[in-house]
Amino acid sequence: MHRQLLEELAVITEEEQRILDGKDEIDQQIYMEKNDRIVDSGKLLKKGKLIQVRPHTRFVHFPEHTHNYIEVIYMCQGTTTHILNGSRVVLEEGDLLFLNQNAVQEILPAGREDIAVNFIVLPEFFDTAFSMMGEEDNLLKEFLVGALCGRDGEISYLYFHVADILPIQNLVENMVWTIFYDTPNKRSCNQITMGLLFLQLLNYMDKMETGGRKFDTEITAAVFRYIDEHYREASLKELAAELKFDIYWLSREIKRQTGRTYKELLQEKRMQQAAYMLTNSRMSVSEIISSVGYDNTSYFYRKFRERYGVSPKEYRAAGRTG
Repeated sequence: MHRQLLEELAVITEEEQRILDGKDEIDQQIYMEKNDRIVDSGKLLKKGKLIQVRPHTRFVHFPEHTHNYIEVIYMCQGTTTHILNGSRVVLEEGDLLFLNQNAVQEILPAGREDIAVNFIVLPEFFDTAFSMMGEEDNLLKEFLVGALCGRDGEISYLYFHVADILPIQNLVENMVWTIFYDTPNKRSCNQITMGLLFLQLLNYMDKMETGGRKFDTEITAAVFRYIDEHYREASLKELAAELKFDIYWLSREIKRQTGRTYKELLQEKRMQQAAYMLTNSRMSVSEIISSVGYDNTSYFYRKFRERYGVSPKEYRAAGRTG
């Protein structure tokens, strides 16, 4: 981040000075209309404004709360620790966190060198970004739909590890600069910049974590059921579309929950089916190879021997079952 901007964001605010002087909790009047644990956009946004940035308040624990707006947190320097819907998330330099209205957030105290900015964003600000994203469904678009409709969608937060992606860093810094220094035409500039940011993030969905979705036994069962029923022509892209999940997110969650990749699960099913057919049918080995979804015979032979320790013909001759 530009040194001048970082230095200004690091300046101790009046609120932070009171905390350093001995006040050991947040001043709820700054954030909330009443003691209902809802941080209110009316407190943080000037009338008629759709977006604002403010430095993240350091040195104090921010108790559990929600927002009546979309919050975007950008970690400029250092780290901050957030408890989101009960899960611990540590933001590091360059990370981006998008919080929907239904996200339950708690924030642990940050130190002097931990510099973050909070974007306070009303849902209608995202109209331009939504229109720029095209027709293809993805988690970013689903997040925006939940924000624009004001519904308690499944996605509470999106967390991007994009410190090494220069275009994304530049776009975020441009928005911070434009709002912080109150440059002319900032609303139009930042609505378009936010759209460009989302388009860039679509290229790096493998660097995203998401909250609110429950990858429970029902979804796990759906993955295995799909592989069982479609192992010959199964594809992760088709499975993701059927389950209405982003392909990169689904791939990562399958690995996290099962300990194996989608490709490994599919290959295991194909090998099991081939072994069954070798001992329970009169089909030739080449016919079996084709029927379980392989078109590369040498690859199948290599993987089969790795799995069972013998060739398909030896397996059949021994009458083994797995």
